[in-house]
Amino acid sequence: MSNSPIEGFFMYQEMRKKGLRADPVSLSFVIKCFIRVCSLIGGEQVHARILRDGHQFDSLLLTNLMDLYSHCDKGGEACEVFDEMPQRDTIAWNVLISCYMRNRRTRDVLGIFDGMLSGELGCEPDGVTCLLLLQACADLGALEFGEKVHRHIVDRGYDNATNLCNSLIAMYSQSGNLDKAYGVFKCMHNKNVVTWTAIISGLAMHGYGREAIGAFEEMLRTGVLPDDLTFTGILSACSHCGLVDKGMMIFDRMSKEFGVVPNIHHYGCMVDLLGRAGQLHEAYQLIMSMSVKPDSTILRTLLGACRIHRNVMLGERVIEHLIELKAQEAADYVLLFNLYSSVGDWEKVTELRKFMKDKGIQTTTGSCSIELKGKVDEFVVDDVSHPRKDEIYEMLDEIIKQLKIAGYVAEITSEFPDLDAEEKKYVFSNHSEKLAIAFGILTTPPGTTIRIAKNLRICVDCHNFAKILSRVYNRKVTITDHTGFHHFRGGNCSCNDYW
Repeated sequence: MSNSPIEGFFMYQEMRKKGLRADPVSLSFVIKCFIRVCSLIGGEQVHARILRDGHQFDSLLLTNLMDLYSHCDKGGEACEVFDEMPQRDTIAWNVLISCYMRNRRTRDVLGIFDGMLSGELGCEPDGVTCLLLLQACADLGALEFGEKVHRHIVDRGYDNATNLCNSLIAMYSQSGNLDKAYGVFKCMHNKNVVTWTAIISGLAMHGYGREAIGAFEEMLRTGVLPDDLTFTGILSACSHCGLVDKGMMIFDRMSKEFGVVPNIHHYGCMVDLLGRAGQLHEAYQLIMSMSVKPDSTILRTLLGACRIHRNVMLGERVIEHLIELKAQEAADYVLLFNLYSSVGDWEKVTELRKFMKDKGIQTTTGSCSIELKGKVDEFVVDDVSHPRKDEIYEMLDEIIKQLKIAGYVAEITSEFPDLDAEEKKYVFSNHSEKLAIAFGILTTPPGTTIRIAKNLRICVDCHNFAKILSRVYNRKVTITDHTGFHHFRGGNCSCNDYW
């Protein structure tokens, strides 16, 4: 394929001018050119030509057309083409899976894999299918399903493929089982930079900063040179564990010793590192002195640190920068809301709440998912949609009763100033984390690890709840939120309350 895909389209136009009729093979190449430049209009023109010339029964051509629509974020059109295909092979199903992934229909991907395994769909998953499925499992935190994909990889002899092993490390890390990720890593004979980056990033997200640094140094000893993603992983590891001096040293070595120019992600890690450690003004100065323009993500990182360390003045300044970028989102105002709440500035809390209401700013609903026996159940706050809701709430009441005996006191002091103490307790007691944990206790045997994925940052109260529960019920609880992993065991958390 040429590095100038538009030339392919010009050649196609020349063919048309000369009266030459394009066959399915040449049309497929034209579509691939449009995929490279993500040209929806060009693709639609070729689609019309396919129908006009009677090529709508060529499965390979339609598969390429699906891929084009998928790349152009036209999932509905891609699915329509798929539905019209006379025959569907593994490649077609893989393109559909890619389309579902782009459109966040991740759970549908798992159903396709089951259908392929059962023979219902008339084709078997190949290596590409497994790569896509591992990404879907990582996104959902669907560990049991990821293990099923792993078994298929071993059964079909794909387990020597480096790219699949790298994806397995990433999937197990993101699904909360670092031991299995490390097991795959240890068994690999050919470890490339992606392999090392995957295990370093996995150790980082689970809070094993010093182990991640050890892996980084071992990587250098084996002669594998780090890339920009490796440095993102190792700087993140320093951030999660508060290793400020080590992080600063690695950040300095990155460009001087390895020639890797810092990008926005590296700066983001450094802002997170300094912000978590309470060095807020140093983090702000770093943002202002960056060689790249700050984006909304890095500003939100600092805003989150302002909330943790209750620096209202700097938090308000960060919001002003976000407004200048025209990038402010509902989550930013929620952080500011919580910042005002944490310092007891109820007047500003009321003003901000009114502002959000007047502007129609809708916040993201917190949700938690838990996977049991290959099935993913999802909960939101005050959820009453689950078919076993009565049992779940009964179990949650019993859990809270037992935890109170063990010393649990709900952390409700900093939010919702217009609610009285009893109302606050009710609001916090039905958070999605607690409902998911209650469901896990209800449906699994004693001693089983409970694994939960949270779409937002876990609140202080739910963090305390999970810590005490892990001791009282002698359960290991793993909760993934957008800051990383929390492994609760014996009344403690792997993050050491540093998140």
